[in-house]
Amino acid sequence: MADHAHIEIIGFSYGECSPFPCNEERSCGLKKCYLSGKLVDATEALKEALSEEYGGAVDVTLTLLDKGVPDYVQQIVEEHQPPIPIVLVNGKLTPVGRVSLPQIKKEIDSALGQAI
Repeated sequence: MADHAHIEIIGFSYGECSPFPCNEERSCGLKKCYLSGKLVDATEALKEALSEEYGGAVDVTLTLLDKGVPDYVQQIVEEHQPPIPIVLVNGKLTPVGRVSLPQIKKEIDSALGQAI
C-alpha cells in the first residue's frame, strides 16, 4: 500500500485523449476539456480533478513523445503494445488506454490501498 500515487500520461502533443470521440455524456468524467478531445487538455483537466479528490496524495505528469521515446517507454511498448495514450500508475502500466477519471481513480485507489 502506497501513500502517494504518481500518474503518468504518455502520448503526443497533437494526440487525442481517447480512442472514442468526445461526447455530451462525458463518460470520461472530465468536463473542462469537453469538445477539444486533446490529450494535453484532458491531462490538465485530470490534474485538477485528481487534486480536488486526493489533494497532495496524487500527482500527474504528461510525457510527450513528439521529440523521441524515452527508453522506459520503448520497453513498455515492445513488451505490451499498449494503446496511446499510455497510463502509468506508480510506474506500472494500467489497462486504461485513455484519459478517463473513473478508470484512473480505480487504479489510484488500488495503488493507495483504498476501498473502491
